Amino acid sequence: MTNLSAFELVGKRIAITGANTGIGQGIAVAVARAGGAVVGIGRSAMDETARLVEAEGAEFLSIKTDISDTKAAVAMLNDLMADSPLDGLVNNAGIIRRADSVDFTEEDWDDVMDVNLKSLFFLSQAFGRNCLAAKRSGRIVNLASLLSFQGGIRVPSYTASKHGVLGLTRLLANEWAAKGINVNAIAPGYIETNNTEALRSDPDRSKAILERIPAGRWGVPADIGDAAVFLLARASNFMHGAVIPVDGGWLAR
Repeated sequence: MTNLSAFELVGKRIAITGANTGIGQGIAVAVARAGGAVVGIGRSAMDETARLVEAEGAEFLSIKTDISDTKAAVAMLNDLMADSPLDGLVNNAGIIRRADSVDFTEEDWDDVMDVNLKSLFFLSQAFGRNCLAAKRSGRIVNLASLLSFQGGIRVPSYTASKHGVLGLTRLLANEWAAKGINVNAIAPGYIETNNTEALRSDPDRSKAILERIPAGRWGVPADIGDAAVFLLARASNFMHGAVIPVDGGWLAR
């Protein structure tokens, strides 16, 4: 084991929420390429992700769960860890609702917060409890956002949730760093996913965004996947409560 690269995940079992498409799928494939086994958690079929992961020679287990139902999600994770330990949890699942703040509904607020923030905390809590009870180390990687730092436009619940993700990442790191659990976050920039389809389909918005990104392109899920592997691997042993922007230079502009 000591001969492994500090960036490998051989022998590790990583759970990823929202692994059916987009960033979650990119993380799953990157974990597989680094030698890890993948547990995909989501409410949609993950057949494509399974094929991509298995093509890398890695194991893939699909678990269908709607994580907006917090109690069901926590029960699922407890059962999963009772069956076989997890070495890492990637809280990737997220949704977005767009509307002017004067028109934003309570339903859209609650739907986003339940998935993006509430489930993230209680899944992390369940993971942490299991690791601490078993005296095992563990890794949590949360998906923050550029809107963990900025306000954005017409996405009030998304912005609030992603500010919360960053805060919870730091809080959990403060509590668990000395107990062998690393909690860190990635802040993706503008990535080609379902969540950004509306922006990419708007010529004016897309042009304005690309002009602001020093790298001159939209990111792809693999860009986030490689960063996630780093935070799940031994290479990041002394990182706690950190957030890594993977944004093509957006925040540096």
